[in-house]
Amino acid sequence: MLAGGRARAIGVSNFSQRHLENLFNQTSVVPAVNQVELHPFFTQPALRAFHAANGIATQAWSPLGGVNRYRPADASDVKNPLEHPTIVELAPKYGKTPAQIVLRWHIEHGVSAIPKSVKPNRIAENFSIFDFTLTPGEVAAIDALDTGIRGGPDPELINTELYPLKVEN
Repeated sequence: MLAGGRARAIGVSNFSQRHLENLFNQTSVVPAVNQVELHPFFTQPALRAFHAANGIATQAWSPLGGVNRYRPADASDVKNPLEHPTIVELAPKYGKTPAQIVLRWHIEHGVSAIPKSVKPNRIAENFSIFDFTLTPGEVAAIDALDTGIRGGPDPELINTELYPLKVEN
């Protein structure tokens, strides 16, 4: 599709640096975007730097940390960035919600965040993040929340034994 001109770009999801390098080497295609788990508790700085160096946009799924709130790997270890004091304390300073603070943090890093919502008021709230900026110190404070522990599946462990794939022609 790409080579034939039917698509101008491709995007990938949950690709690690190793997966991306494999794609580059096998196809010479650099995806326009890689959609990955990214939130204040899992910031993926090395992968974001690799994306930047290769012209790949980083897009965050679960940007508000929902994967850790709704389906934590350990049910007794729920983590909610929207309740963390670092984020909660910034909200009144800007007259924003904790979710807006986190979404703005993504913007400050140049990350495209795709928060999920079906509620019109939440969707409008999610867009109302362009009338303020966080200071570098505030961004760094949120960065410091990184645990290095992902909430979703590790892309390095995904395989056809765990996730059988059958593509119909």
